Amino acid sequence: MRTRENKTKLCCLGVALACMVTVEAMAQSTNGFRGPERNGTYKETGLLTSWPEGGPTLLWETLDAGKGYSSPVIEKDRIYVTGMNAEENKEIFSAYTLEGKKEYEIVYGSPWDKSYPETRTTPTIVGNKAYVISGSGEVVCISLKKGDIIWKVDGGATFKRKTGYWGTCESPLVFDNKVIFTPGGDETTMVALDAETGNTVWKSKSLGEQSTYISPLLITHNGKKQIIAVVGKKVIAIHPETGNIVWTFSDWGSKAEGKDHVATNTPLFNNGRLLFSFGYDVGAYMLQLNADASAVTLAWSNSDLDNHHGGLVLLKGVIYGSNWINNNQGNWVAVDWNTGKTIYENPWNGKGKGAIITADNMLYCYDDRRGTVGLVKPDPAKFNVVSEFSVKKGEGPHWAHPVIQNGILYIRHGNALMGYKLK
Repeated sequence: MRTRENKTKLCCLGVALACMVTVEAMAQSTNGFRGPERNGTYKETGLLTSWPEGGPTLLWETLDAGKGYSSPVIEKDRIYVTGMNAEENKEIFSAYTLEGKKEYEIVYGSPWDKSYPETRTTPTIVGNKAYVISGSGEVVCISLKKGDIIWKVDGGATFKRKTGYWGTCESPLVFDNKVIFTPGGDETTMVALDAETGNTVWKSKSLGEQSTYISPLLITHNGKKQIIAVVGKKVIAIHPETGNIVWTFSDWGSKAEGKDHVATNTPLFNNGRLLFSFGYDVGAYMLQLNADASAVTLAWSNSDLDNHHGGLVLLKGVIYGSNWINNNQGNWVAVDWNTGKTIYENPWNGKGKGAIITADNMLYCYDDRRGTVGLVKPDPAKFNVVSEFSVKKGEGPHWAHPVIQNGILYIRHGNALMGYKLK
């Protein structure tokens, strides 16, 4: 449906990316990347249906979060976020009050040392602990009360990590006292660490593939639990208790042959189906699990919805997100969940692609180059922007995914962190 221009591959960071619709309540931590179910859906109500000129009321802002592309996590009366230290040679974990006052920061690890070193990992909060993974592959458990490191495992070195151009971009999956890490490489594919001690619980066999930039997802299908991830060009399903590889999928069809799969978006999961989307003209693919979750087949593919790293959302049977034309441009797309048919593909009035979340039956879109935040009404015919405003503070690309909690919209742009009133 569109004409593409020549592309230059630059960064594809998965601050890690998008998501699940149906899981059991005890399946995984509900306080981490892209909301309670890792699908970009926030269960808020009573939010503004339009904004005044200039955007919703800015409650507070701070410029000391450190450079990063990760999102904040709000737990009780504190905000937690990762960033770079002042020297930009270490990753830091910071705690703020709900008014944006920093209470402490600690160094927990080393960043990726090549292209785009800024922090990627969004903390996963479980009880009084936070779990993060550095760009160099260190898995770290932090005490929220004391701001101390409880344990730390150099996952990159210990498990001989094999990664691509942009290092490790994983936000930890935590469930059943396990912390999941996907090093890839020739020693193992995925590992589970004990959430209390950091000791290795299991290691899956190696597939010889490098890790990607996806944060893994725990799903339940017909009573069968599986961890879903991507390594190389393969989707994998891992048994959560043993680490055994249950199935793999790499039959993407002729359209995807010869194209790099720069995987950044955690899949959407709903009713036994998994939706994957890759940028750089690779497209979107819907996989159907069989009855006993032992294999998948390709249900449909869509070449319009090649999401870069902004994530996708599912709302009332429609998938929403942006696509990739080049690293600065993209349109906004709606696709039918069941059929894979494109409903619309529209530009955003001089803006480009970006991150998306949903709350209270509205879409929140964040242009990743120009910093415009849009409030969008789901519409079966077009990309319908109701209100918008521009983020002026901070630096670098606008790659951090927005967060909504307790009626507050949190926007992170590099070293800047802001809270806007949505009620």
